[in-house]
Amino acid sequence: MKKVGRYWLLLLILSFCSSHISAQTLRFDFGNGKAAKGFTAVTANAMYSDAAGFGFEPGAVITAVLRKGKDQRTNDFVTANKPFFFSVRLPEGNYRVKLWLGDVAGTSSTIVRAECRRAVLPQVITNTKEVKEVSFLVHVRDTMIAGTNTQVKIKAREREYWHWDNKLTLEINDSLPKLCALEITPVHNVPVIFLAGNSTVVDQASEPYAAWGQMIPQLFQSDKVVVANYAESGEALNSFLSAKRLEKILSLMKPGDYLFIEFAHNDQKQKGAGIGPWESYTKLLHQYIESCRQKGGHPVLVTSMHRRNFDSSGHVINTLGDYPAAMRKVAADLKVPLIDLNNMSAQLYEAWGPKASEKGFVIYPANSFPGQEKALLDNTHFNPYGAYEIARCIAQGMRDIQLPLAQYLLPALPAYNPSQPDKAAQFYWPLSPVIAKAKPDGN
Repeated sequence: MKKVGRYWLLLLILSFCSSHISAQTLRFDFGNGKAAKGFTAVTANAMYSDAAGFGFEPGAVITAVLRKGKDQRTNDFVTANKPFFFSVRLPEGNYRVKLWLGDVAGTSSTIVRAECRRAVLPQVITNTKEVKEVSFLVHVRDTMIAGTNTQVKIKAREREYWHWDNKLTLEINDSLPKLCALEITPVHNVPVIFLAGNSTVVDQASEPYAAWGQMIPQLFQSDKVVVANYAESGEALNSFLSAKRLEKILSLMKPGDYLFIEFAHNDQKQKGAGIGPWESYTKLLHQYIESCRQKGGHPVLVTSMHRRNFDSSGHVINTLGDYPAAMRKVAADLKVPLIDLNNMSAQLYEAWGPKASEKGFVIYPANSFPGQEKALLDNTHFNPYGAYEIARCIAQGMRDIQLPLAQYLLPALPAYNPSQPDKAAQFYWPLSPVIAKAKPDGN
């Protein structure tokens, strides 16, 4: 065989092996005890490196604890006195993540978030001598667009985000987190909910900002659907398109997947001939819908929530002009399911009232967070509590319009009336350690 032929044969073999390896289940056993069979040992000082392909991110001091017990997966664990992060290098795709949380000789309380503070699991509390096995589905992505030589044009600030790199990062949080073991398995035949939107939808990377797209995964049954949030702060329909974000979504979409579309806040700031709710906005919504349907996907339109703006009688002032009305008309004309978040958010804000509504937005006095020297007064962007309430609106909206996806919501998730919101004091969100240096793009 000629040298050139052998060279290409070798490349083919290496490519096959690489893809074969990447499709395998990865298992990690945390602590300083002997690793369980089939698991990779992860000690307390195993810092992430590309060479290893896994490890803890800098920032927390990890402690390993070894207990007596026959099950090597659960007889030891790692913990820390503040939130800590564990990363695994993975190719783009969807994965089932299984964790063993708890302590065979004590109690524990753990909250798990993925990538940029994506709420994937509710709080997991274990009793004395109990270890719980829990799981969730997660989407891992990179900027490359399959089948092309192009990539998503991300902003400079996005280069620091964990949801655009080549690894899955898990945040282990709460008052007494104890991580025993971890298993990551590729999945292929689950429905994917792609999200296209702006700063009110995106996985906000830093406290105290949050958006509904990063809160809604925890409202679904953990092994039924995966949420792929491609929203980004400051985006409008046209900029989302020109940055190739929609192209990226479509390159991954399979028949039966969903595309939720929520834009208006930044679209309304654009000026010029042909720009407006009944012209450019309507035309682009048509393009998004048709592109999604051509891939066999199901588009869902979401009217944008109001900004926090009240008149003297405590009623919400519409600052979005005709954009919500234009989206409603497109939904009717093209027979697209529509969640009227604009209407629901008005009910929510008015139920809160001008003063109590501050608890749902990024409105804080100076020095509420480390390094925050100036007061924060943002009437557009939500904090985690506000974002969660908006996510509850979205979930209820699915039920109200009988969207098939509603069957995958948590069976115990109660009906939600935006005129009777959850109380802020009952919402539990231990802070992530990353604090925002600047507000998100858009307003």
